[in-house]
Amino acid sequence: MNGVVSYSDALGNEIVYDGPRIEGVQVHFRGENNRLVLDRGVKITSGSIFRFDCNNAVVRIGKGLHGLHAFMRLGEDASIEIGDNVTSTTRVMFCAVEGSRISLGNDVMISGDVQIRTDDEHPIFDVVSGSRVNPARPVVIGDHVWLGWGVRVLGGTSVGPGSVVGASALVKGSFTNNCIVAGVPARVIRHDIAWERDHLSLKEPFYKPDSSFVDKSKYWSLSSDL
Repeated sequence: MNGVVSYSDALGNEIVYDGPRIEGVQVHFRGENNRLVLDRGVKITSGSIFRFDCNNAVVRIGKGLHGLHAFMRLGEDASIEIGDNVTSTTRVMFCAVEGSRISLGNDVMISGDVQIRTDDEHPIFDVVSGSRVNPARPVVIGDHVWLGWGVRVLGGTSVGPGSVVGASALVKGSFTNNCIVAGVPARVIRHDIAWERDHLSLKEPFYKPDSSFVDKSKYWSLSSDL
């Protein structure tokens, strides 16, 4: 399906949306009982793709600030939940399967070439026991998190609100609020930080030496796990 409008079919797949048609966006239903639920004020960038490969999957996206450019792939019973005013520089890859969940809070800012996935796409097994060694696990990103260029977020990750994930970080594990996470594998390199969307070259003043030069958001807090 090219273009997003309200939709339902005989297999129980549906798009729940009462806003104007969104051009240039593809939705593919390959199974049954899948749902794409969009706020009327959503902003999705042309070229975005939603793939429901199996059954009983749900995507929910809140209202938009600028635009979210996404490739979303969902397997059986999976869900992806995106809060309000989430933005991305280029297309973000989201992948959730096997009943797992990706959750992004409000005001998340995503730089270019970012992937967020609950799984490795293919199963890996222990040769002796036959047990699975890489099950799908949830990803939870809190409000007002900045994911830098080239970040890879893996299953089993949670990032607290107000944090920054540095460029090219490979992120797995739990991280507190208002910290900087960086590296491969990622670790906390600084606590007690706050960031703002004010661009250094697009919003005056063009020098911002301290916090008096920006309007502070509500996300200024001390990190909770010192």
